[in-house]
This record gives sequence, C-alpha cells and structure tokens, in this order.
Amino acid sequence: MTSADADSKQNATAPPPPPPAEITYSGPYSVNPLRRVSLRTLAAQIPSVLRRIARMSWETDRQAVQLLVACQVVTGVAAAVLLAATARAMQPILGTGAVGERLHEALPALVAVAVAAAFARGAAAVATYAERRITPKLTTETDAALVEAVCRVEASAYAVDGFADRQEAAEMGVIRTHVMVTDAQRFMSALIRMITAGSVLSVLNILMLPLLLLAVLPAGIGAILTARVDYEIHYANISDRNVRGMMRWWSTSPKYGDEVRANGMTDYLLFWYRSLSERCDRRTLAAAPRTLRIALLSSLVGGVFLVATWAVLAWLAVTGRVALAIAATAVVAVQTTLAALSQVVINGAAVFHTSLYLTDMQTFLDDAAERAPKRGSLTITAPVEEIRLDEVVYRYPGKDQPAVDGVSLTLRRGQILAIVGVNGSGKSTLTRLLTGIYLADKGHVTWNGADLADVDPATVWSSTGLVPQIFAQWPLRVRENITLGQPRTDDDGPVWEAVDSVGMREAIDELPAGLDTLLAREIFGGAELSGGQWQRLACSRALYRRPPLLILDEPTSQMDPRGEHQIFEEIKAISGDRITIVVTHRLENTKVADHIVVMEQGRITEQGCYDALVHAGGIFAELLELSQDR
Repeated sequence: MTSADADSKQNATAPPPPPPAEITYSGPYSVNPLRRVSLRTLAAQIPSVLRRIARMSWETDRQAVQLLVACQVVTGVAAAVLLAATARAMQPILGTGAVGERLHEALPALVAVAVAAAFARGAAAVATYAERRITPKLTTETDAALVEAVCRVEASAYAVDGFADRQEAAEMGVIRTHVMVTDAQRFMSALIRMITAGSVLSVLNILMLPLLLLAVLPAGIGAILTARVDYEIHYANISDRNVRGMMRWWSTSPKYGDEVRANGMTDYLLFWYRSLSERCDRRTLAAAPRTLRIALLSSLVGGVFLVATWAVLAWLAVTGRVALAIAATAVVAVQTTLAALSQVVINGAAVFHTSLYLTDMQTFLDDAAERAPKRGSLTITAPVEEIRLDEVVYRYPGKDQPAVDGVSLTLRRGQILAIVGVNGSGKSTLTRLLTGIYLADKGHVTWNGADLADVDPATVWSSTGLVPQIFAQWPLRVRENITLGQPRTDDDGPVWEAVDSVGMREAIDELPAGLDTLLAREIFGGAELSGGQWQRLACSRALYRRPPLLILDEPTSQMDPRGEHQIFEEIKAISGDRITIVVTHRLENTKVADHIVVMEQGRITEQGCYDALVHAGGIFAELLELSQDR
C-alpha cells in the first residue's frame, strides 16, 4: 500500500471533529436574579432604578436631563388639557342644533385639543433629542469605566474562576446603556399619561379604573415572566458567548491566518463556531414556546377584562347613568389610559430588566475596585540600588502547588541576572513578583528596603522596563509603539536612539511614513513588521524608558544571530546604571550575566556564574549539553 493510499484510508476512517466542550459556571453569580421576582417586587424597585438612571444621566449631561424633565411636565399638562378639552368639545358636538353652530361652539375646545396634541408631539421630539445627547456619552463613560477597571485590577484577578464570565456579563450592562435612558423616559412619560387619563376616567366613573387595571395586570405579569426567561437564557449563554468571542478573534485575525490555512483548520474552526452558536440558539429556541404560552395566556386574560371594561362603559351609556358626551370622552380616556398602562407595565419591566444588567456591570466594577492595588503610599525613586526577595511564596488562585516557593535573592544596581529553567519552573512568575505585578503570599519583596506591599505600585512600574515573552503588537504608529504613549521629550531624538540600539533604523526608514506609520496591516495605510522586527521593537520600548529595573523575558527568540548579538551588546553597555534581568532558554546567552539562577518547580536549585555552573554537573550543565547536542 502506498503512502497516499494509507492516508486516504486513514481519512476515510477518521473520527468526526470533536464538538466544543460544555461550559458551565456554577459560581455565586450563576443564579438567575429574576427567578423569584414578582410584579410587586418590580414595582417596589422601580423607583430606586429610576434614581440610579437619573443619577448616571445627571453626571453625564445635566442640561439634557433638565430638558427631559421639562418634556415630561409638558407631556402631563398636554395630556390633561387634551382630555379636558375633548370633554368640553363633545358636549356641543353631540348636542342639538345646527351642525355649524355646534362646531362653532366646540371650536375653542378643538383648538385646545390640537394645540395640546402639538405640544405633546413637540415634547416627544425634544425628549428624543435629549436622549440622544445623553446616551452616547453615558455609554462611553460606562464602557471606559469597564476598560479602566479591567486594566487596573490586580493581575492575580485574571486567574480567579469566573472573572472572564463576570466581565462578559458586565459588557452586557454597557450594551444596555444604549436603551437605558429611552426605557426610563418612556416609562415616566407613560406613567404621567396614565395618571392624567386615569384621573379623568375616575371623575367620569369610578368603576372604569379598576377594570382597566385588571385589563393591564396580566400584561405586567407576562412581561415579568418573559423577562425571567430572557435573563435565564442570557445567564446560560454567558460562558459560551465569551469563549465564542475569543475564538472568533483568533480565527479571523490575519496574524494567525497562516497557521489556520497551512494546518487545514478552516473546516474545524467553522464547525466549532457553528456548533457553539447552535448551542446558544438551542437554549434560546427552547425558551420560545414558554414565552409564547406566557404571551397567549396574558393576552387572553387581559382581553377578557378589556371586553368587560367596554361592556361597563356601554352599559353606563345605554342606561343613561352617564351622558353621551361624557361616554364619548370616556372612550378617549379609556384608550389613553389603556395605552399608557400598557406602556407603564412594559417599560417598567424593561427598566427593571435593564437594571439587572446594570447591576451585573456595577457588581463587576465594585469587585474590580476591590481588587485594584491598595498597597500603601510609599514611593520608589531612582536609583534603585537593591531589590531583595526574602523567602517569597506565591500560589495562583485555585492551584495547589505554589508557582514560586521559598525564593530568596538579592539584586544590586549594575548587576545582570540571568534566570533559566524548564517551562513551568516559575521564571515568569518570579519576574512578576519582582515588579510588584503580583504580591507575595508569604515573604517579602523590597526595593531599596521598602516592601512592595506598602509601596504605591505606579511608582514601581514607572521604574520598570519589561519585555515579556508574549508582547503586544499595538495597532499604533511606530513612535507610540516605542514610547508606549509616554514620550520623554517633544522631539524624536530619544526615539531614534532606542531604534538604533536594536538595529531597526533601516527597517523603519523603509516604512511608508517612517515613525508615523501605523503598524496595523488590516487598516488602510497600515504596515506590518516581521516577527523578529516586532521583537526588536519590543526591546526598544524597554530601552527607551531607561528604567532602573530592566527585565527581558526571551528577548531574542525570534531574532537572527546578528540582531541577537546586537541586543546583548546593548544590554551589557547600559547595565551599569540599572538592575538587569534576562530570562532565557538559550543558555549560551547567559554568559552576559554576572549571576545565574536555575529554577525548578518554583525553587532556586542552582546559582552562580556561567563557568561555575557549567562545571557543577547540575541541571544547568545538563540543559546546556542538551542544547548543544543537535
């Protein structure tokens, strides 16, 4: 059998692609908050929700809020005038005498009706304008607050179970701000119209109002039950939507297009994406019969009471208990009240529904605020003469074994330290502890004698330059990719110095706009760098900062030998004024270091200079021999 025949046979018997894993979240936030919500609960919480929306809107645009309030007042007055004028107009119109005389007598009231209707429409238009002034800024503020919360949270929070799911739920809160003000405005407008029309109707005949309430009550209960179902589906789909969004980005990003195509992943990615989408759809579609039953039942019961309302009105008119003109006005009042009541219930449920998403968002923001660094007010200033670790232990949330376990180490200015070890030995975690990104669970990390737990982290990070193993390729101009938006001067002199230090001048000169070139190939006018060039640029960022602590985690893994040599020559040249740490798997590069530590399972198992470790016969010598035996 030929190789091709064997491959064909294997493909013919290959198992089907595996479906996406079932994702369930059983944390404290997985309970549907609407499960036990009743119409009474909704009514009790509506005022606090409206106050919350009003407060957020007031902080965003006070003039627009004042405009909205004025529109609500105009709406209420217009509704009252319209009904009162209608009642006055009905008496002559339905009376006796010549048609012309009756119309002439009713003319002032009809004019009042027209003017009131015009004012109501004008108020609605102005209210819409005010909403459109508030909503974009409010959405921007909440969105920016969410981004800021995620950026400022303690880095350890990312490893907490459910953090990403709670962030996804908070994102829905941001999305709901698009309709939040509209829902609140419509609710208040409908409430004012309902009170106005209901008052008129009660004056006409007190029996009408309770019948109308009964006609609308089923719709309110139905709205609550439907909201329960919607929110239940929302909660069930949070994790799947979160993972699907991440997979969508990875699948469609040009950065990974080569890997997707060359490895034949397209069909599987499409299968996976469709499978996850269909899983979300199944939950949504499974709820459709429930919402249909709720809608039919609430409509049926409401319809029965509505028929009863019209029957009572007809009975009152036929038996002469109300005059014909009053009955005609009652028809208008019934229609107005019924429509307003329906809008109060529907928009009240929408406001409450929106408040649940806003609560998700606020809960996340509050939790992020709690997780933001609150360590102390001490400051770190250059130069940093000494960094010391004393029996430091750090364990990631949910993990049994510590990633760093009892590490003690002293680093001094002018020293180059190399950290080596196999994957998962704790090297990168150690650098995060050194920079205060993580705080030690036990032990102490001190800069110039100050414990990082008592130091303002911003002052630590302003003294740090980090080139991580996985670095960001920001869709910014070359200049901002180097300065990271923190220029030291108004001119580009220091930028070009950093560029020259990593040998990138020629590559940048060849870009369409030099330092002003946008490094995003996906955007018109943008450009792209090779992997090695991006890594050089990442090194230039740290060199541009001229930090007291410079950390380079695998800084040359994608570079050619010439670029690698230049980077390490630059490291040696500038090491006298700072503490330098190099994390690397290329053990030959550790020759540049004054001191080397070898990590295994979170501990330092060997340390010393290059020559001493080569002849010590330990793990360093073993790894070096393996790297050379190729």
